Amino acid sequence: MFAYSSRELGPSLLFIAAGLAVIAVIVAIVVWRGSRRGSRTLAIDAALTVSGWWVTLSALSAIVFVIKIFATDWAEIASTSLWISWPSDLTCSDDYEITGAVLRCGGSTIENITVGGASLGLRALAGAAQLSNLAFTTMPAAMIMVICFQTLRGRAFSQTVSRALTIGAIGVLVFGLASDIFGGIAATAGLREVFPPDSEWYPMTFQLTVTPLPFACALGLIALAAVFRQGLRLEQEKLRLQQEKDALLKDTEGLV
Repeated sequence: MFAYSSRELGPSLLFIAAGLAVIAVIVAIVVWRGSRRGSRTLAIDAALTVSGWWVTLSALSAIVFVIKIFATDWAEIASTSLWISWPSDLTCSDDYEITGAVLRCGGSTIENITVGGASLGLRALAGAAQLSNLAFTTMPAAMIMVICFQTLRGRAFSQTVSRALTIGAIGVLVFGLASDIFGGIAATAGLREVFPPDSEWYPMTFQLTVTPLPFACALGLIALAAVFRQGLRLEQEKLRLQQEKDALLKDTEGLV
C-alpha cells in the first residue's frame, strides 16, 4: 500500500505515480528477460516476481515494526473506527428551528492517531495491530507466489497449492480479525493514556469493530482451494485412465 500526505495534491499524486512506476519497471524487466529467453510464461513470471518482492518487503516491514516497539517512545495506531463526542464548549445546536447555518451536535470518528510517550504495553498493542494488518495484506501475495511457483514446475493442481490456499484462508481470517480487534483496543487504550478519566475525550468503553473483509477473503480462498482440489482429482483420474489404456494396449499387442 502506498500512503503519502502533503498540503498540495500534486506531490501526493507524484508519490503514488512513482510507486506504480517502480512496479511497472520491475514487470517490464521480467517480461523483457523472459521474451529474450523465449519464455511462454511471461505473465506467470511477472506475477511471481512482483509477489516475491511484495512478500520480501513485507518481511522487512515486520522487522521494522518489531524494532519500533522497543526503540521508540511513540505509538502509531490505526483503528477501524473510534467514536469521540465533541467537547461541550463547541458551539452546536440540535434545534430544528434555526435561522442560519449551525453545526449539529454530535461527534466524529477517528481512525489514525499517534501517541507520544506511550507505554510499552500500548506500543505492543499498536505493533500487534500493525503486524496483523501487514500479514493480512501479504497473504494474497504469498498465495500468488505459491500458485505461480507450482505452475512453473508443471504442478498447478497439486496438494501443495490446495493446502497453501486452505492455510491462507485461515491466516487471512485470523490476521484480519486480529487487526480489527487489536486496532480498536489500542485506540481506546491510547486515548486513556492521554486523557484523564474526567475528560470528555476519555473513552469510557472499548469500541471494537470487526469488518466483513476477512470473512469474504477467507471464503474466496476456501472456494479457490476447492477448485484446485477438484482439478487435482481430474488430473489423477485422467492419469489413471491413461495408465489403464496403456495396459490394455500392451495386453492387446501381446495377443496379436
